Amino acid sequence: MTLTKKIIKKEAPKQGMLQNVMQQFEAAAERMNLNPNIKKILAVTNNELIIHFPVRMDNGEVEIFKGYRVQHNNALGPYKGGLRYHPTIDIDSVKALAMWMTWKTSLAGLPYGGAKGGIEMDPKNYSISELERITRRFTYALGDNIGPEHDIPAPDVNTNAQTMAWIADTYMSTKAPSERSKNQHVVTGKPVGSGGLEGRDRATGFGVFLTIKYWSEYKNIDLNGKSFIVQGFGNVGYWASHFLQEVGAKLVGVQDAFGTIVNPNGLEVESLFNYTTTNDGSILGFPGSEVLDKDLFFELDCDICIPAALGNQITEDRAGKIKAFLIAEGANGPTTVEAEAILKERGIEIIPDILCNSGGVVGSYFEWLQNRNGELWALDEIMVRIDKRIKEVFKKVYETSQIKDLDMRSTAYIIAIERIERAYIQRGIFP
Repeated sequence: MTLTKKIIKKEAPKQGMLQNVMQQFEAAAERMNLNPNIKKILAVTNNELIIHFPVRMDNGEVEIFKGYRVQHNNALGPYKGGLRYHPTIDIDSVKALAMWMTWKTSLAGLPYGGAKGGIEMDPKNYSISELERITRRFTYALGDNIGPEHDIPAPDVNTNAQTMAWIADTYMSTKAPSERSKNQHVVTGKPVGSGGLEGRDRATGFGVFLTIKYWSEYKNIDLNGKSFIVQGFGNVGYWASHFLQEVGAKLVGVQDAFGTIVNPNGLEVESLFNYTTTNDGSILGFPGSEVLDKDLFFELDCDICIPAALGNQITEDRAGKIKAFLIAEGANGPTTVEAEAILKERGIEIIPDILCNSGGVVGSYFEWLQNRNGELWALDEIMVRIDKRIKEVFKKVYETSQIKDLDMRSTAYIIAIERIERAYIQRGIFP
């Protein structure tokens, strides 16, 4: 009897977001000759909080949830960053997202550092009243680890203005009555009636659109008639599509958590959005659209590709099949380092996440300022302010990239890290 041994070749594990952000940081630090002591500080997070907390469900049972808040750096100001509710969230992904927030706020010239957090859960599995109790209990468990001058959360994946209203109300309720109104700016992205900013809902998507618009102006490309695809049709994907359609661009493909739809003649953005509101948030079944296999989404014929969902979507396997000439990163970390190398080789340009989707944190800054100063600004005034800030930052990144002969991501990183480096050099390190 002969025994044969079957050799099973193990696939190399896929690289996570933390490895991506660290590789990007290392590359930028080397290019700019970053002070080695400051590099040590920026390579690690300041604080990492993991919280297990109990919540009573509608059926009377108690469920234990796992929440995170990672504070990466606050050299430039209070920690700032979103809270997401997602089953795939873990400490490494939150660390990566917190680090990206540090670069994003620095690049935008805001007086903030970077943080991120969330709860490991699928919100679709819970009722509204359960989500409210989960949110409020998480806020209470965070305690003074957040605060309007310390760490300011905001909406992210699967969280919204209502989530922020619950957090603000819970946090304010823990303060003395005479102090409550001074703490309204503990979160941004609140409903307009509860201290929110007019236009904050569209700020991130508007920023994505603006960076595409300014890129096309530098390249002398007319957006009218150009085709684009969007992965994720939530807040960011919808508003980016809305503004692109307004200038004559054509949405030809959309992918969300439910599936992928296409129409080479164009999908009408407002009609699609209205359809999702009556179809449990799903794009599937939209009249005039065809369903496409989800794995073929990034291979669609288009001019512009907007990943506006989760990280690590444009991988090494997919990068060689992309037909767009521009990728505008509406999501955080949607492109892996290996995929980016392939895209560069193919001449496909990328507007990096820390620039492309920074409209959201710029809008958050204006909301924070509005609450802090007790002011109220009109929508048109806010849109002008966001446009002005994005235009200035984009101009600086694009023109510096041309002078230094670098891609936009490397340039954005260097500009962001240089600002933090200056702060450390000027202030020194205690003690």
